[in-house]
This record gives sequence, C-alpha cells and structure tokens, in this order.
Amino acid sequence: MMLRSYGMATPNHTGTSHSLFILLGIPGLEDQHIWISRPFFISYLVAVLGNSLLVFIVVTECSLHEPMYFFLCMLAVVDLILSTTTVPKALAVFWFHAGEISLDGCATQIFFIHATFIAESGILLAMAFDCYVAICDPLRYVRVPCCEVIIRVGLVVVLRSFSVILPDVFLVKRLPLCHSNVLPHTYCEHMAVAKFACANIRVNVWYGLSALLSTAMIDALHIWVSYTFILNAVFRLPSRGAWQKALNTCVSHLCIVLIFHLPKLGLSVLHRVEKHSYPTLAVLMANLHFLVPPFMNRIVYCIKSKQICQGLLKRFQQKRVDVS
Repeated sequence: MMLRSYGMATPNHTGTSHSLFILLGIPGLEDQHIWISRPFFISYLVAVLGNSLLVFIVVTECSLHEPMYFFLCMLAVVDLILSTTTVPKALAVFWFHAGEISLDGCATQIFFIHATFIAESGILLAMAFDCYVAICDPLRYVRVPCCEVIIRVGLVVVLRSFSVILPDVFLVKRLPLCHSNVLPHTYCEHMAVAKFACANIRVNVWYGLSALLSTAMIDALHIWVSYTFILNAVFRLPSRGAWQKALNTCVSHLCIVLIFHLPKLGLSVLHRVEKHSYPTLAVLMANLHFLVPPFMNRIVYCIKSKQICQGLLKRFQQKRVDVS
C-alpha cells in the first residue's frame, strides 16, 4: 500500500540520477508503525529533556565544573544532535507516511549520523584517559588546567569527526543514483544509498571501512588498554572506601561504553549472518543506536553519580523556594 502511494517509488530507467528518496520505515511491519512509534517518541522525549537538563545543571552548578562532567556535557550535546537528526524523520514516516527525503537531506543525515558516532567514540576515549590520570596520577590531574583540556579535547573531537566524514558525504553525492529510490529504512544509511548507484562503489566501501577502523576501533582498543591499567591501579588503593569510590566511577563509564558499542556490534554480526534474510531485525537493530545511548547514558550517570543528583535536587529546591 505504501509503495503505491508514492509516485517515484520505481526504478529509474532514464539513466538520470535520483534527487528524491522514499523512506519506508520498518519493512514488514508497516501496519504496526503507530505502535512502534511509541517507544521512539518516548525515548526521544526522555533523551531531549534528560540531556538538556544535564547540560543546564553542569553549566550552572560550580561544584560540577570538572573534566568528567564537562565530558558528560559533550556527550549530551552529541546525543541530542544524533537523536534530532534521525528520530523526528522516523516519527514523520510512522505517523504521516512522510517518507520523502531529498538527496541533500540524505547526505545531511549521513554526515551527522557518522560524525556524531566518531565524536562520541572520541569523547569516551577522553573520559577513559581522564579516569586513568585521576586514579593513576592524581597529583598531575590536579595541576592540569580543566578549561584548557576541555577546549583542546573538544576541538580535536570536532575536527576529527568533520575531516573523516566530509569525504564520505562527497563520495555519496558523486554517485549516479539511477536504481530504485526506495529505502527500506527509517533514515538514510550510507551503504543502502550507495547501492542504488549504477557505478562502482568500491571506493565508498573501502573508505567507510578504513574510517571505522582508524577511529572507533582504535578508540575502543585504547579504552580497553586504559581500563586495564585503571583496574590494576584501583585494586592497589590502600583503603576499601577509596577503591570502591574509584570503581563506582569506572563502572559508570564502562556501562556507557557498552551501551555505545553493543548495538553496533550486534548489527555488524547480523550483517555477517546475511541481513537480507532478516531485513526487519536489521532495521530495528540499526535504530537501537539512535534510541538506546541517548536514552540510557543520562540514566546511568544520574544513578551512579551523587554529585549530579545533588545538583539536580539543589536546583529543584531553589525553584520551590523561589515559587513559595
């Protein structure tokens, strides 16, 4: 039914390149889109409100002006960008069958999806190094100026994301996309769009793989090495209270690392098993990357961090005093 409602949902036999694409949502579950939209909407609402509140609390509460909390702010901003790039369009497809998206819109989604992925990977690596220095070399940690470190890390994260992903976008836009323009997805996925090309896409495949290996995979390796040293140092701390406090911080960060990597790992395994046999499951797994980390990251840190909870309670108490 959905295919018939779109005039351009047919293969292009003229040889001209498509400039408009159709997002179908979750293939095979079109009749359930209204029900599927509910967890999407709730997750997006919680992600937007939670991340915005976290940024506000960290910026306004002087006791939270430390590297770890500023890194959390950076993660919150990245999660907001990622969610806002993908979820509203998915909800438009679910609620209004508004699946049309231009090539420029597709390129914009591809850019922000991959740029935020690399940025979040870089921030998680910075948090691992921050944790390592704080536990393994506390005297040096106190001497390093906080603002200078945050600005430098932020610039490196942004520049790395832009420089790695911009060529990816140009590689997609240069392709003559003359096959079908129907995307069985809720967003524009790079290789799904590239497969519509009536040209060789080997450069796109190899560049995408090299970009992943040179950023997220190396980051994950460094995070693993960092935590090997961190855990070794934690269990050597003299007092039980000291290592429990340090371990509590490490567990929060490791939970976020797992939340970030597990959906991608599951999707990559599914691709190896032959995703065409499970198109519905593949799309659902892909969407977990946009729903789970922005939704869960704030919950994990707000539960595990007393300082954030105290800052939140302080703001609410001030609000009640002002109202009364």
